[in-house]
Amino acid sequence: MASVTIPGSRHATSVQGDPLVPRMLLGLRLRELREAAGLSREDAGAAIRGSSSKISRLELGRIGCKRRDIADLLSLYGVSDEAPRATLLALADQANGRAWWHADRDIVPEWVRPYLSAEQTARLVRCFESQFVPGLLQTEDYAREVIRRVVPEHEVDRRVDLRMGRQRVLRRRPRPLNLWAVLDESALWRPIGGPRTMRAQLQHIIDLCGRPNVTVQIAPYGICGRVAGDGPVTLVRFPQQGLPDMVYLERHNSAVYPFRRAEIEHHWHTFNTLVTEAAPPEQTVPILRRTLDTY
Repeated sequence: MASVTIPGSRHATSVQGDPLVPRMLLGLRLRELREAAGLSREDAGAAIRGSSSKISRLELGRIGCKRRDIADLLSLYGVSDEAPRATLLALADQANGRAWWHADRDIVPEWVRPYLSAEQTARLVRCFESQFVPGLLQTEDYAREVIRRVVPEHEVDRRVDLRMGRQRVLRRRPRPLNLWAVLDESALWRPIGGPRTMRAQLQHIIDLCGRPNVTVQIAPYGICGRVAGDGPVTLVRFPQQGLPDMVYLERHNSAVYPFRRAEIEHHWHTFNTLVTEAAPPEQTVPILRRTLDTY
């Protein structure tokens, strides 16, 4: 896994220790072994004194696990060779590690935690935003004004620190995150924090468009309801082969993570439609400069 140091509001933490990808890799392999052994989730659950639901969540990478439970499952599935057992038990240990945002867990809602972990280990992120500039593209002042709208004042500084820390993934070495963002044009005209804040924000996006790993497109007004449905769409692809893409649908004080293959493909199709209906990337900077002149 890639290793990136992300400065939180209180501690610097390494993404290398984030448990999300080890959980997903372990879950994927456990499901393959169970199916190869011809066993049901109920059979597997009984072997570790659990339920089929627990096995389902384990195989989807949504929960950590006891090392003893993984050892019992490997024995049930007929994995007796020392090397593969050691590899999977090591993954189990990593799957119980602390997420990079752990020091700030008191201000990180549960519904956003899987996405925050995924974002920092991803190979690419594709996102559409209809109301605001995406968090990875926000300036500190813009982020502060957006965050101030929804949280108590005493939490604002820490949340801004966390959001700014997330952006280091765009400068990650040796492989920075590949970000492709489509913004509804209305987000450029929604005044956040006044003209000075908006001018700095638009200039920041212009500067980021100069990076080879950042692509931004501007979509015409009203495309959200016509193409994207209920709101923002974010797609995450991991560098580890075999892991399914993550779909993150942020809603008011909640999020949805569709995981079925048909649902994932549907949201990729939605994003690809947005890309074709938005202005081409080479028009983004001229559009932003024209907008900047009005503030």
